[in-house]
Amino acid sequence: MSTFFARKEDVNSGEIARKWWIVDAEGQTLGRLATQIATILRGRNKPIYTPHVDVGDFVVVINAEKVKVTGRKGSQKKYYAYSGYPGGLRERTFDEQIEKDASFTIENAVKGMLPKNRLARQQLKKLKVHNGGLPEHAYAAQKPEALAL
Repeated sequence: MSTFFARKEDVNSGEIARKWWIVDAEGQTLGRLATQIATILRGRNKPIYTPHVDVGDFVVVINAEKVKVTGRKGSQKKYYAYSGYPGGLRERTFDEQIEKDASFTIENAVKGMLPKNRLARQQLKKLKVHNGGLPEHAYAAQKPEALAL
């Protein structure tokens, strides 16, 4: 009996099927939601998981602006962006970031839970985050399944 290792060629040729999942973020806690999304993007929920090959599935997140955080993180959690110029450090609280671009909060949380390498950048491209609901025709061809969290 030999151990199965997925190869890049298996994934590219279509031998390993990728599913599409749709996740409703309304009322979900940000960190717990991001953990489960990262697991699916990496493929760790599959028996064919191989650490050095991208065997994960696609994830579509809707209602990103309705995600919640516990405690006082809404006013205390900060997001930083530095322009590279003196005095160019910009900071926003979680509440301000949700108002400006809610999809960034989920993308940032999931990105922090992936490894820091080329494979993670490839896996992050399979994450689609939308503010508000999703039009009926947007991913109808992929036949996404609802992910119960």
